[in-house]
Amino acid sequence: MSEHSLHDTNHHDHHEEEAPHASFSGYMIGFLASVFLTAIPFVLVMGDVFSSDGVTSLIILAFAAVQIVVHMVYFLHMNFHSEGGWNMLSLLFTAVLLFITLFGSLWVMYNMNVNMMPGMM
Repeated sequence: MSEHSLHDTNHHDHHEEEAPHASFSGYMIGFLASVFLTAIPFVLVMGDVFSSDGVTSLIILAFAAVQIVVHMVYFLHMNFHSEGGWNMLSLLFTAVLLFITLFGSLWVMYNMNVNMMPGMM
């Protein structure tokens, strides 16, 4: 076996990626953030802090989105470095498609409702 072929087989061993390391402190940060992100919307709803239901709903949705990110980072260990960034890239692609599908459907249904002929109502 030539020296060049030995070098090629060892070349792949040096570039293997390690799995993200989980620690107790990381899990505790994720847990406390999750509790905080659940408790605040609960207090807003139970205390009837905002007079408008729309404002409360938007705040709850914002807290839910942040909580999804916290779960992905601290519990699923997803970041832009794991799996060469492909995990996060596929997640972003899925989120964009979901956004386009949901809001596109709502936009089409709203416009169909607004533009219906008067006799059809």
